[in-house]
Amino acid sequence: MTATGASVLPLPDDEAGGISRDVDRFLHALLAAFTGGISPISLVQAWQDWLLHLCSSPGKQWEVRAKAIEKVARLSDFVFRCGLGMGAAAPTIVPLPQDRRFQHQAWQVFPFNAMQQAFLLSQQWWHNATIGFPGVTRRHERLVEFYSRQILDTVSPSNFPSLNPEVIDKTFKENGANFISGANNFVEDLLRLIDGKPPAGAERFRPGIEVAITPGEVIFRNELIELIRYAPMTGTVKEEPILIAPAWIMKYYILDLSPRNSLVRYLVQSGYTVFCISWRNPSSDQSGLSLDDYRRLGVMAALDEVGKATGSSRIHGVGYCLGGTLLSIAASAMARDGDHRFTSLSLFAAQVDFEEPGELGLFMDESQITLIEDMMWVEGTLDQRRMAGAFQMLRSQDLIWSRIVREYLLGQRAPMTDLMAWNADSTRMPFRMQSQYLRQLYLDNDLVEGRFRVGGRPIHLEDIRSPVFAVGTETDHVAPWRSVFKLTYLLDTDIDFVLTSGGHNAGIVSEPGHPGRSYRRLSCRHADIRPDADKWANSATVTYGSWWPAWVEWLARHSGREVTADRSGAAGDLKAICAAPGAYVLER
Repeated sequence: MTATGASVLPLPDDEAGGISRDVDRFLHALLAAFTGGISPISLVQAWQDWLLHLCSSPGKQWEVRAKAIEKVARLSDFVFRCGLGMGAAAPTIVPLPQDRRFQHQAWQVFPFNAMQQAFLLSQQWWHNATIGFPGVTRRHERLVEFYSRQILDTVSPSNFPSLNPEVIDKTFKENGANFISGANNFVEDLLRLIDGKPPAGAERFRPGIEVAITPGEVIFRNELIELIRYAPMTGTVKEEPILIAPAWIMKYYILDLSPRNSLVRYLVQSGYTVFCISWRNPSSDQSGLSLDDYRRLGVMAALDEVGKATGSSRIHGVGYCLGGTLLSIAASAMARDGDHRFTSLSLFAAQVDFEEPGELGLFMDESQITLIEDMMWVEGTLDQRRMAGAFQMLRSQDLIWSRIVREYLLGQRAPMTDLMAWNADSTRMPFRMQSQYLRQLYLDNDLVEGRFRVGGRPIHLEDIRSPVFAVGTETDHVAPWRSVFKLTYLLDTDIDFVLTSGGHNAGIVSEPGHPGRSYRRLSCRHADIRPDADKWANSATVTYGSWWPAWVEWLARHSGREVTADRSGAAGDLKAICAAPGAYVLER
């Protein structure tokens, strides 16, 4: 049952309770468990589309053959130059910047340099062979290119002990002890996986003890959220409080990790009264919770309580990832209905236009969504561990193969970090909400096309008048920065856009002093012409360091006077229920 008493997502009359459809759902759920939640039908359709157009394109076939001959010639030339140079020669191709498999110096020595050059040339050829076919749908083209890359990654010479010079060197130096350590690591990981335990070392980052320790109290709780109010750390605060809506696909404390990299703590220390939503980890008996329940019982309920606690009718709204999408929906409906409580909106790695949904969105077609729905129908929720394979494939070099080499062949454990431990603290998503999200947003893109309804009436993003601060991250596989950049075109208001280094999570957890961080910033006033994304990115000034101070400065410009900080706890009738981080974040 939902919070409103509704049943689970309704099915057509001819399907509701139908035995044949139920059998199909169970079979599809079994298939999803076997494939990691990936639809094989969708995959076959993509390869079929590519293969049929390849067979009917003799010109493209000739081009592919010519490129193969060219790469064989380049490899032969390299090997010949290695012979002349006693095993060393300038490479004919270099790895992509994010490819760290061949960084060890031994990969530059013959015959290992020839093997890595052959692999990189093959990888480049397959890329050429899978793109540029007239008639192949763009999605199928990207899927084929993506999967061909995954297949090639499995046969990289770096994955094989006898071909990887770093492994060979380690084995000789340690007399094979690295394989014993690697075997122990493998057995430990396997046992933890079977027992449902987090990865080794994650127990050192417990919410409320080592992470999520910014002082605060839960002042409100309903069946979906706990609302945390953080204790002030300054004598005065801005009169407008901040309400943070994180994604419910993740635990909220990514924004309150260790004290050194806690965004919540940084805001409190900067003189703001901060509230944060902690979403419940839903169980199967909450499968009927809808996307609108998340808006109503989440963002809207929290807004009401923040107003009661502070007496302020002007609130800074902050949304991260899916929480930013929901915040945009709520703000659009509020603007339509004359509710102007948001004095500003900050959207971090948050999409509203899903036409370019990122590599994760490659999988989201009718076949894929139906498979996920049938899996959720059986279990009531979608467990993130069910989709772990799809998430890991997005970065298979780092999350699968490089980890296998490092931990099982070299016998080295990567040190656990707070961000890695948080990433292993998975959550579930209720059937009805996730089905609506995948179909209405991912598949049909209803929000930007004016078909998304709240309260029975459509909402429009261009109704939002609050100034917006949007952040995209350069290597985001979930919410590509160019998709986030579309906010500058879709919103009819002042908007500041920041493109920061890092990925979907690490780019947001980017505290001052973090090494290697940089960002570019675009400020557009309401009537300004908005630039092309790539042209702007190529010409924008790079600022080195964290984007957090720039954001806090922006918040200050859109805030009013300073008032004495309230150190008495919850205001009015809002009494503290328990200390932060609360109970919901600890649910498994």
